[in-house]
Amino acid sequence: MASLKSIKKRIASVKNTRQITKAMKMVSAAKLRRAQENVVAARPYAGKLAEVLQSLAGNLEGDLHPLLEKRDAKKLLLIVVTSDRGLCGGFNGNLCKAAEHFIKDKQGEFEEISLMTVGRKGYEALRHRHEIAKNFPNVLAKPSYQTAAMLAHEVIDGYLAEEYDQVILLFNAFRTVMSQDITFQQLLPVEPEEKTLGDETPVEYIYEPSVAELLAEILPKNIEVQIFKAMLESVAAEHGARMTAMDSASKNANEMIGKLTLQYNRARQAAITTELTEIISGAESIKG
Repeated sequence: MASLKSIKKRIASVKNTRQITKAMKMVSAAKLRRAQENVVAARPYAGKLAEVLQSLAGNLEGDLHPLLEKRDAKKLLLIVVTSDRGLCGGFNGNLCKAAEHFIKDKQGEFEEISLMTVGRKGYEALRHRHEIAKNFPNVLAKPSYQTAAMLAHEVIDGYLAEEYDQVILLFNAFRTVMSQDITFQQLLPVEPEEKTLGDETPVEYIYEPSVAELLAEILPKNIEVQIFKAMLESVAAEHGARMTAMDSASKNANEMIGKLTLQYNRARQAAITTELTEIISGAESIKG
């Protein structure tokens, strides 16, 4: 049986760990509220912009912009958005597993699959099994539109240079504090809106300035906005996952402290019983 001193030391260590996990939960809860507000504010604009572009691409004849160009999909770029820090449960692990399965499924379809990681954890998890073309760590601590614009220009420049023919964005979308949705979103090329039977005849719009000038402005903007929204979604989902993980860790610490305290009391009782037995045995031997 472990000594009283070692058990007492373990109880103190677990209590210290519990203080840390409680503090981390409180910090994540405070950050989650702000991150959730940012996500809720960004979703309508990003969704409507993507919808407008899909509708526009479906009503155009020919390729009026290089980002709408239809070509044989031989080279794929997968952008994986993870966190820079750990201690958030399966947030990063599940996303990296989804990336692994996606790459395995697409290997027969594409001649070349490139990876771009946003966040340190994704790079650390995937670099041993796949070659990472580009890595952007430490950009999600304070997600900014400038960072999203920089990433978008990296994507657009590579697409225009025909380094890849299709771009997929993979990230954790914020759903609730307890859950996140692993989301695959195609950034390029822009897919036209699917028309089903019964749809009304599309309205013909008059554009000012010309359609080509409008597309030149909106298409790059859409890539920036979609990447920025994915960053905000990922940050909110990360704080929710860390909050849940730290809450579970605190509960586990309480259970461990209870078990160790019971073990300590039993060991102490056994030690006292042994001492009493020795005292009584000594007294009996003196009488004899």
